[in-house]
Amino acid sequence: MRLKLLSPGEMSADQKEVYDEAIAGKRGAPPAPMMAWLNSPEMARHATRLGEQLRFNTIFPAKLSEIAILVTARHWTSHYEWYAHKRLALKGGMDPDIIEDIRDRRTPTFDDPKGKMIYDLAKSLHEGHGVSQALYDEAVKMLTVRGVVEVIGLCGYYTMVSMTLNTFEFGLPEGEVSDLA
Repeated sequence: MRLKLLSPGEMSADQKEVYDEAIAGKRGAPPAPMMAWLNSPEMARHATRLGEQLRFNTIFPAKLSEIAILVTARHWTSHYEWYAHKRLALKGGMDPDIIEDIRDRRTPTFDDPKGKMIYDLAKSLHEGHGVSQALYDEAVKMLTVRGVVEVIGLCGYYTMVSMTLNTFEFGLPEGEVSDLA
């Protein structure tokens, strides 16, 4: 770990206010990258609020939103992000075979066409740096414009999360080993 994470007693008043707001939210605990973001308290405040919105308030159930998050974690080979969201994806009902395929960079087989669309959008955003007109039109038809915006938000936010976790070398909990090579 490249960064000393502050305990609540070591935080400035601004940092502590952001920390307290995060633990009072739906997560009930501070998200790991926020502990690094606290070095810029206002950034931490807004990023954490955005993260809560994207985690809990999109039009997608966890089973679907976790597809975009796992594709992003895999794209960035973010070990901590993968570790955390693999568990959330399983808890949300995602098929373990889909998780394994994303981990191994294979295109999964989806029983839900919305899941496939979210996967295709996320892959296109990360690998193609955008979305073709045909994919866009199909995505809007299937997911709505709001859904497309929220997939972009998930990919963008979790890119920032992955970059933070990778840059500061957040480790996995004691005894855990990364699934990613």
